[in-house]
Amino acid sequence: MMRIYRSADIDETWLAARRAIAHDPKIEAAVAEIIAGVRREGDAALRQYGERFSGVRLDQFRVSEQELTAAEQAVDKNFLAIMRQAADNIRLYHTSQLRQDIVIEREPGIVLGQRFTPIERVGVYVPGGTAAYPSSVLMNAIPAVLAGCRRIAMTTPPQSDGSVAPDILAAARIAGVNEIYKLGGAQAIAALAYGTESVPRVDKIVGPGNIYVATAKKQVFGQVAIDMVAGPSEILIIADEQADPACLAADLLSQAEHDERAVAILICLSREKAQAVIAELALRLPPLPRRKIAESSLSRQGAIIIAPGLAKAVQLANAIAPEHLELSVDEPFALLPRIEHAGSVFLGAYTPEPLGDYWAGPNHVLPTGGLARCFGPLSVDDFLKRSSYICYSRQALAAAAPAVIAFAEHEGLTAHANSIRARVGEDRQ
Repeated sequence: MMRIYRSADIDETWLAARRAIAHDPKIEAAVAEIIAGVRREGDAALRQYGERFSGVRLDQFRVSEQELTAAEQAVDKNFLAIMRQAADNIRLYHTSQLRQDIVIEREPGIVLGQRFTPIERVGVYVPGGTAAYPSSVLMNAIPAVLAGCRRIAMTTPPQSDGSVAPDILAAARIAGVNEIYKLGGAQAIAALAYGTESVPRVDKIVGPGNIYVATAKKQVFGQVAIDMVAGPSEILIIADEQADPACLAADLLSQAEHDERAVAILICLSREKAQAVIAELALRLPPLPRRKIAESSLSRQGAIIIAPGLAKAVQLANAIAPEHLELSVDEPFALLPRIEHAGSVFLGAYTPEPLGDYWAGPNHVLPTGGLARCFGPLSVDDFLKRSSYICYSRQALAAAAPAVIAFAEHEGLTAHANSIRARVGEDRQ
């Protein structure tokens, strides 16, 4: 079960053990071999790896229009309606992120600006095979559609019979994605990054996956852009004395069931609260279908930290920089301005983390492993690129020329200076 710590026990070594993204030289080497194989042999390598890793050999990778239609018809109508409403919530939130171009006329003869244009070709990786996550389809694809990406190619592992889970395909339809390939693992990332006979290459790859997928994304970065290299899921809860131990235990388990390496941490203000939560965990663990995974996560990576007050709790939260942060306190908005590093913040006793996973609207693709210190949630911005522009009139350039020439010559770049001189007549004298 979870171990109890005092806040004084928490140091950089403790933090590093819970926020490092796994690095395994054997996995790195295996992934590099897969990527090289796909680059060398294209579709033939995709067939070989598909058969080797999932027991499925496919002649055609792209999902047909008939399969998409059949999948939509096969999904339970009530769940289809739920996905459509969730998509509407996600769309509404992300629409507010759309950017406006900037134009500045600083003075007569000078126009400066910034344009936002969509990334042309985007690849979306969605976990599949034994487990289907249609929420990942909606969260990754909808911002790309809103950004205006011309081509959105989705890859997802096939099931044992070579099909794709109907929920995944229905979610893709709802999100506005129709180019879908039955590909999983590192070989899917390689195909998106370098292209094959069947899979055209993309400019950026987004989406969650296992350690092989995360490693492949890291290795192809530079050939393509990626969203981030994500590790196991994380939750940190700050709880005051009024917080319900049953709810706290339920929320810790909601992330612990993801993965044995998932990180679930509670910061509370008394040993009595900590013991009450441990008692609730003992009651709630046995019925869970994924009990062994959750139990391993809590015992290996989980922790309950007793802090002397909320100020210390916030200080620890900022040091941990969690993916998900719940503020299960009476006045959560009073704490919010003091939160500096968190992927997504859930305010109050009635805002559990699963609301963000499926329904509320903000994106559930979030930085892990302490990277909330420098990354944020997936957004429309991840599918846009910025271009600046400059326009000077002849008179404006003449006025700026002496300063620009002096700067260039100070840096020893004579040809830069001559580029200005050529326009103001100095190099003809």
